[in-house]
Amino acid sequence: MTAVDALGPGTPGELPPLVDQHCHGVLRHEPDPGTFAAFLSQAERPPAEGTSFFDTQAGFAVRRWCPPLLDLPAHCPPGDYLARRRELGPAETRRRLLSAAGIGTYLVDTGLPGDLTGPAETAQAGGGTGFEVVRLESLAERIAGAASGTEEFLEDLGRAVLEAARTAVGFKSVAAYRHGLALDPRPPGHDDVRAAAGAWLAAGASRLSDPVLLRHLIWLAVATGRPLQIHTGFGDPDLRLDQADPALLTGLIRATADTGTDLVLLHCYPYHRQAAYLAGVFPHVYADVGLALTHVGPRAQAVLAEFLELAPFGKLLFSTDAHGLPELYLVGSALFRTALGSVLGAWTESGAWSAQDARRVGAMVAAENAQRVYGLPEPGDR
Repeated sequence: MTAVDALGPGTPGELPPLVDQHCHGVLRHEPDPGTFAAFLSQAERPPAEGTSFFDTQAGFAVRRWCPPLLDLPAHCPPGDYLARRRELGPAETRRRLLSAAGIGTYLVDTGLPGDLTGPAETAQAGGGTGFEVVRLESLAERIAGAASGTEEFLEDLGRAVLEAARTAVGFKSVAAYRHGLALDPRPPGHDDVRAAAGAWLAAGASRLSDPVLLRHLIWLAVATGRPLQIHTGFGDPDLRLDQADPALLTGLIRATADTGTDLVLLHCYPYHRQAAYLAGVFPHVYADVGLALTHVGPRAQAVLAEFLELAPFGKLLFSTDAHGLPELYLVGSALFRTALGSVLGAWTESGAWSAQDARRVGAMVAAENAQRVYGLPEPGDR
């Protein structure tokens, strides 16, 4: 058996059940065609006239991998696929797709709005186990809505982060969306935090974008010792891509080096080589291959190979960043398995790697690295 056979989608049992270390809930209701297609893109507006989000790498990947699980031929027209989806209903569609993804553990960011499944419900549909990742900015906004003043807000926020750390496996910051990653890496002083919080609350405490408060949240999370996920790289138009380069976090990475808290750089693309470098030179930094693979489709092999150029193999983590559609879980898993099998298979066949090392590294990236970073129980212990 070659490494391609061992790691490819045809024999998923050769990999352990995947740990999806960053994902979101799935819609409980059946989306209309426009809503469904919108989840295939990072755009916030409808596609240009005469075009479709199905005509993207993500759209083609959904049509490649998902129809057979709904009793349709691969690459069937989008209309046929959506009609069959409506026949089955959201619960059955979710069950079929998630149970086929080979994911055993779901680390679900619960900070997005909408009627989405939570960690337990998402994992149950796939026959796995779910854990929560707490989004810091959403937590602060929720607390601000109930606070009667600045001091109460800051006290409640500090307490809420500590309480979340008791049950959540990690935290997440979307500072890239709110300000950009070129933040002062130092913890802000109490007077600065109090002034920023007072101004934000007085303005209505809606969307948190103040850089002082973003830094305060990051350092509150760091103090808990739980892993901190940080969005880097591409996303929806709410961010400026040049301000989401993970290299901008170098100061913060240095400042947190001796805290005992791991930083997980999410997504990273097109700055995945910078993220791989940071993971290579800083022991507490990890890089996530999620989201990018789904959106580059058959180019996933090239992108994954570039992640593996500089990052130590114990520092890369699988995820799907699936959101809204169970299809994105299946596609993320399938493209990861295919890319991993192709890359490691080629390196094995060339003699650069042994088949044993290829299988070992595949298992590390698929599950074992995340189990170690987040302190997850072994599958048999759950």
